Amino acid sequence: MTVLPITICGEPVLHRPAEPVTEFDAELRTLVDDMFETCEQAPGVGLAAPQVGVGKRLFVWMYDDQDEAPARGVAINPVLWISPPEPGLPGEDEIEGCLSFPGERFALRRSPRALLRAQNIDGESFEFEASGWFARIMQHEYDHLEGLLYVDRLVHPENKGAQKAKRKNGWGRPGLTWLPGVDDLEG
Repeated sequence: MTVLPITICGEPVLHRPAEPVTEFDAELRTLVDDMFETCEQAPGVGLAAPQVGVGKRLFVWMYDDQDEAPARGVAINPVLWISPPEPGLPGEDEIEGCLSFPGERFALRRSPRALLRAQNIDGESFEFEASGWFARIMQHEYDHLEGLLYVDRLVHPENKGAQKAKRKNGWGRPGLTWLPGVDDLEG
């Protein structure tokens, strides 16, 4: 397995919808294995293919603190339905981070429930309901497949802080990556 470089905000693949996966082959298995290794090294709870420069509709998760799905899984060509988030500003318990906006964290209101339908590594369909923090992870990773970073969803004053961090770090332009286990970044 290989640790892959993680793209940083501004890389075009992060800002456009990903393409469906059509080939369930050895190349896909290698990508998924490498994504798990990268996610583990980062460390993260999820990683979408666009975050490693691959514009395909898949993400992996590694999250033990739930009973709704395997602690470690892959969602290929997912569809996600969410219940509406509660109105109001996010609270301190809704702080989110992203490996493609490394080292920064901001509050974002998300839906407390989600229904995921996807395919596994063999192309077989599955579905599950997620709640709480696991639902947040599903929404975060799914957003990556739609060309959105969580910072794109922030409201004032959080969005102002994200824009300041983006300028301070020199992000928002193509070609920026970091390598988990080598570079001293986290998200």
